Order: sequence, then C-alpha cells, then structure tokens
Amino acid sequence: MIESKLVASTWGNVSAKVDNDNLIVITPSGVDYKNLTFNELPVIDMDGKKIYGKYEPSSEKLLHLALLKNRKDIHGVMHTHSIYASAFSVIREAIPPIIEDMVQIAGGEIPVAPYHLPGTPELGNDVLRVMQDKYGALMANHGFVGVGRTVHEAFKVCLVVEKAAQIHFIAKAIGTPNILSEEDVSIMRKGYLESYSKHDMEGAG
Repeated sequence: MIESKLVASTWGNVSAKVDNDNLIVITPSGVDYKNLTFNELPVIDMDGKKIYGKYEPSSEKLLHLALLKNRKDIHGVMHTHSIYASAFSVIREAIPPIIEDMVQIAGGEIPVAPYHLPGTPELGNDVLRVMQDKYGALMANHGFVGVGRTVHEAFKVCLVVEKAAQIHFIAKAIGTPNILSEEDVSIMRKGYLESYSKHDMEGAG
C-alpha cells in the first residue's frame, strides 16, 4: 500500500474479516506501517471492541465495520489517500466507467459519498449506501475506499481505480472521454466475478 503510493506515512488503513471467529484484523491508529509487525496488529470484534493487539485499532474502524458487517460478499477493506482518486473526491465528481479493468474489478462508475468527519458513523453509513454492490467509493474531500472478497482484491481495486482516475484526468484534458455502456459494464463485471478472477479466489477465505 505504501510502496504503491496509495498512502503516505500513517494515513490510510486496511482490514480483513476472519469468518470462523467473526473477528476483524485491522491496522492500528497512528503507527508507521514500515515498523509494524504482524503480532502488533489489533484484532476487533464485530462491535469494534479490541480483542488482541499491542495498538489501538484505526480511527476509521467504524468505516470498516459498516462495510464488513453489511456486505457479506466482502472480506477485505482498504482506505487510501491516492492522489488522483482523492482529487476527484475533492471536486466531488464520480469516476465514470471509462476503462475496462476498472469496470471489471470495481463494478462500474465510482460514486462519491457525502462529506463527513473521519471516524464518524455517518461516514461509514454513507459509503455503504453509495457503494451498493460495487467494490469502491470515493469519500468527499477525503480519499477512496476499495473492498474485495480478499484483502489482495481490495488492494487491486485501489490500484486500478487510482489508474482510472489518472486516465480520466488526462482524457478530459485532451478531449471528451467516451463512457462505456451499462450493458458492456454488466457483461464485463459478470465475466470478472464468474471467470476472470477465479484463480485469485482459489483458497480464499
């Protein structure tokens, strides 16, 4: 996440749901990820109570809980502050379905959730609402959150959406971007979920 420049220093966070124990492993608050070891990662229950770990869970734990408790299809959440996606969050403009890999992995247009202060329940609730069944959403004046059936898939969502945001920015500077049709988006998304991503999901869970 850091090496890909999706976050800087201690900002951004990631979590994974452990189904068998109904627990969530989440990055801590205010700790440099480069110095973080596996055993120091906080583990919380589905109510946000810390069960294990040296450090306190991320201040954005309510965002992660809102998604992991209500989206039974996902097990990983990653919140980033990547530059181009964050730029679209600042102008509060959705990233349209302009490029194939983005619509395959994210599910189409990337919507924008209304602004709320970080760490508030309203933020998580509105991200959940605007995301619907997709794998990503922008948070106004804040950044991006990507989800997936695994943490690895959530990471790929963040990478691909950041690239799409950059492509859209460049395309708008050159001319008028052409948007993929809803039918094409639906076909490609279905193909990704049912076939293309199957190898990545082997052994997941």
